[in-house]
Amino acid sequence: MLSQQIATFVAAAGEAAHEELAPLWAEPWVFGVVMFVILLVLMFITLSYSNLGLRHEIVEEHADPHRQHPNKHDHGQGH
Repeated sequence: MLSQQIATFVAAAGEAAHEELAPLWAEPWVFGVVMFVILLVLMFITLSYSNLGLRHEIVEEHADPHRQHPNKHDHGQGH
């Protein structure tokens, strides 16, 4: 029974190979170039934000025990 199902699948796959492809509204290479340009623009936008951490001098945050949600990453130095 399994061999019959496999044979049916192979026959159907062979017939599907002769189907006509859907028409494209542009040449195939145009899609690749457009995707490349979009990703390139997104990369430059991402890289333009890379210097945000270098704008100011790093200031050490003091541990304030009276804050409603204290910084739990001070490793007990605020006590």
